[in-house]
Amino acid sequence: MKHTSTIHRRAVLAFLIILTVGISGCAWWKDFWSRKQMAKGTPEALYQAGVTAYQEGRYKRAVEYFTRLKEENPLHPMALQAEIGIGDAHFSDEAYAEAELAYTDFINLHPTNENNPYVHYQLGMCHYKQTTTIDRDQAATVKAAREFERLIARYPNSKFAFMAEQKLRECRQKLAEREFYVGEFYFKQGKYTAALKRFQTVAKNYPNLGLDYKVKIYLAETQKRIEKEKAQKEKEEKKAAAAKPPVKTEAAR
Repeated sequence: MKHTSTIHRRAVLAFLIILTVGISGCAWWKDFWSRKQMAKGTPEALYQAGVTAYQEGRYKRAVEYFTRLKEENPLHPMALQAEIGIGDAHFSDEAYAEAELAYTDFINLHPTNENNPYVHYQLGMCHYKQTTTIDRDQAATVKAAREFERLIARYPNSKFAFMAEQKLRECRQKLAEREFYVGEFYFKQGKYTAALKRFQTVAKNYPNLGLDYKVKIYLAETQKRIEKEKAQKEKEEKKAAAAKPPVKTEAAR
């Protein structure tokens, strides 16, 4: 009887272990399979394991596979795809600084590679994804715009150049709105000279982005107020000069 009870407890324990593994399920098995693929060490197996990990959203693991492929088989054709895969995995993981570094390295190492239009676009998107609202610093927007401009200039016939044009317009729109926002702030503070410079920048560098009419009105009003302040200052200076007692000459003394 005691022996039967022991067997039963062992059976229950075994069932619970199987149940636990089943609940953790496919994720555990896929991870095990991926590691097995990685252990094979062939470029094809490593690349496929990296792609599988990427598709499942396991971006850090994908980076591991692609990095091993690149380091162990640097001359294999798939090493180039692995380099791009590293950048893409970091990008999808929102690790934009790491993605930027990976994409930049690829362009520097392979300046004539056919995938460079895509890599340039992704490099621009690394900055684009870090852009903020117009009331904050726009350094990322400036960098994104420059990268999209570079792509359009170098690969004007690429489909990624067309995509970059759309993103570039969005960047320019944000930069224009930022300049106008700051100009309007100065205007409300009565700092008309500073405001004028901002409005002039928008008018000169960001035309046809939906701000032309507002900028025109603000420019006219700002210049009007500057002239009014100037006239008021001159009037006060004349009044102050007239109020001063005349300086006696030596002869008058």
